[in-house]
Amino acid sequence: MDERIEIVKKWLGTGSINIFGMPFSGKDTVGVKLAEVLGAKFLSSGLILRAAEKEDKEIEAEMATGQLVNTDKFRSIVLPYLSKKELENFPLVLSSVGRWEGEEYKVMEAAKNAGHPIKAVIVLNLSESDIKMRWKASRSLQDRGERRDDKEEHILDNRIKEFNEKTAPVIETYQKSGLIAPVKATGSREDVFTNAIDALMHFALTDNRDTSSSNSNNLVKDGEESIKLHGGAS
Repeated sequence: MDERIEIVKKWLGTGSINIFGMPFSGKDTVGVKLAEVLGAKFLSSGLILRAAEKEDKEIEAEMATGQLVNTDKFRSIVLPYLSKKELENFPLVLSSVGRWEGEEYKVMEAAKNAGHPIKAVIVLNLSESDIKMRWKASRSLQDRGERRDDKEEHILDNRIKEFNEKTAPVIETYQKSGLIAPVKATGSREDVFTNAIDALMHFALTDNRDTSSSNSNNLVKDGEESIKLHGGAS
C-alpha cells in the first residue's frame, strides 16, 4: 500500500481530488484519511458552511431542511478557501466542493488558478437502502453530533432528492471531462479507503482524460443500484 500511495502522491502534486456521494456515503471519512496519507489539506464545503450558518440565518434555514446552500453564498464563502496562502504548497482533498449544477465550473477555475487543478473526482457509490441503514445506525449511536439535517428521515429524503436533482449533473460534467473515479462505498472503512486508492491509481498510472462514452456510461454503477445522472434515487 505504501508504494501505491507514493505513486498517487507523485501524480497528484499540488492538485486536488474532489469527493462526491449521497448523504452517509462517507465523504468526510474517506477525505480525511486520504488527506492524511497524501500529505494534503482537507476542505469540506459542509463543514465550512455549517460554521458559517452560526452567523447567517439564511444558510442555517436552508441546511436545516436538507437543501443546498444557494450558489451566491457558496461562491462567496467556500471558493475563497481554495486560494488561501497557507494551502498553496499542498495538494487538496475536497469533500463535495461545488454541489449545485454550474458550481463545478467555478470550482475548476478557482482550483486551477490557485495551483490546485482538479485531477480526479471520486464518486462514492452507495444504494439508497444502505444510506437509510447508515442513517438509522447513526441516529442510534449519535455519532455525528447535533446536526439538524440528520434529525428526521424526511430531511434525509430531501437531501437525497437535492443530490439527484442538483449534484448528479455536476458529476456528469466531471464525467465528460474524464475525471470520474468511481468507488464502491460498501464494506468497512478500510475497504472503502483501499477502493479509493485503487481508483486513484488508475489516474496515476494512465492520467487519461479521454474516457470513452462507452465506458463512461458505467462509471457510477454500484453493484446493487446506481446513482442516476438524472432523476430520482434508485
